[in-house]
Amino acid sequence: MLVKFNFLSKALMQQTNVTMILPSWGLFDEANGKAESYVPGAKFQVLYLFHGGTGDDSDYVNFSNIVRYADDNKIAVVMPDADNSSYINQPDGTLPWPAKYWDYIFEELPGVCTSMFPISDKREDTFVGGLSMGSMAATKWAVYGGERCAAALIMSGGGMDTSNIMSVVAQSAGNGNGTDFAVDTEAIARQGIKFADPDDDLFITAKRNAAEGKPLPKLFMTCGGNDFIRHFAHASRDLFSEYGYDVFYNEVPGYAHEWDFWDLSLRKALNEKLPIKHDIIMP
Repeated sequence: MLVKFNFLSKALMQQTNVTMILPSWGLFDEANGKAESYVPGAKFQVLYLFHGGTGDDSDYVNFSNIVRYADDNKIAVVMPDADNSSYINQPDGTLPWPAKYWDYIFEELPGVCTSMFPISDKREDTFVGGLSMGSMAATKWAVYGGERCAAALIMSGGGMDTSNIMSVVAQSAGNGNGTDFAVDTEAIARQGIKFADPDDDLFITAKRNAAEGKPLPKLFMTCGGNDFIRHFAHASRDLFSEYGYDVFYNEVPGYAHEWDFWDLSLRKALNEKLPIKHDIIMP
C-alpha cells in the first residue's frame, strides 16, 4: 500500500510531503507463513529511508523496487522530502523562518508517523537508511539516536562532510563518466581534506557512545566499487569499526553512484542483513 501525505511541519515551518509504504496482503502470504495483514492493533516495523541530493520523497518509489521489498518483508518504509538540505538545521535568523531539517527527521517525523499510523516506536523495530546525502542522515541518526534504532543501512557514504565531497568532485570529475572516476587520495590529503574526520562531533560522539556502553546500532554499509565516494565510505567504516560498532561492509565491483546498485543494496539489506522480523507485529 503506497501512502502519500502532506502536513504542516513545525520544524520546517512549511507544508512538506512524505511517501510511505504500508505492507498489505499478498497472494502468497499464507503459503509463506505471514501473519494476517488486517488485524486491529497490529503494527509494522519501520525503515526511515532518506533520499540523496537533488532527490525528493518519490525517488525510491520511482527508481527502485522498494514497494515490493517492503511488502515481501512486511516492513513499513517512510520516505520524507528534505530538498538539498544535507538534513541539517538552517541557522537561527534565516528568513522567513529557519528550516530545521535535522529536527524534522529525527524528532518530528517519527512522532507523526508512530502516532498516526500502525508503526512501532520500539528500538528493535526501528531502522534508518539512506543513499549519498541520505546516508549522512542515516549515519547521524545511528550515532545520536542509537537508543532509538536497531540498525542503519548506509549506502554510498557515511559520516562525510558535504563541502569535502564537493571539493573532491571539483578536483577529480570532468571526465564525462559521472561518479565513476579515480581520486588522487594523496593529493587530497595534502590539501587537508579528510574523508572522515575523527575530530568531528559525529565521530567524537560515536567513540564516546561505545566507551560508555550505550546501545550501538548495527551498521550495514554498501558502496559501488567504481564510486568515487567509496573513499569516504572506507574512512567512515574504519573509524566505526575501530570504535567498536558492528559494521558489515559490502563493496560491489562495477557499480558507481547509481540506482542499479542502490536497488541491489535495498534488496539485500531487507531480505538478508537488517535484523528485521519479516512479518507483522501482532497485538
